[in-house]
Amino acid sequence: MLKEKPNNENFFERVYEVARQIPYGKVTSYGAIAKALGAARSARMVGWAMNASHNMEDVPAHRVVNRVGLLSGKHHFDGTNLMQQLLESEGIEVIDNQIIDFEKHFWEPDF
Repeated sequence: MLKEKPNNENFFERVYEVARQIPYGKVTSYGAIAKALGAARSARMVGWAMNASHNMEDVPAHRVVNRVGLLSGKHHFDGTNLMQQLLESEGIEVIDNQIIDFEKHFWEPDF
């Protein structure tokens, strides 16, 4: 059901559906979400969806980072270090905007 091309207005909602499944204490990447949706070349669109989700309390946008574990979307959060603080509250160590032990914390969406 999720494996459709990102050519309709429901793409953002499908992104949020995946993001809501990211377990506490885990992170995933924009590209991993795009791939899970059958739109592997749409990582940037996933980023746009995450940028638009910050007022949605049920979408853990702080758990979505770039492909190497950098907090590339941190400037879209209120406050200077809110994204980092949210991740650290879940036990994820972040130094210089980089998740430490990224592979250990990475969650691969599998649909």
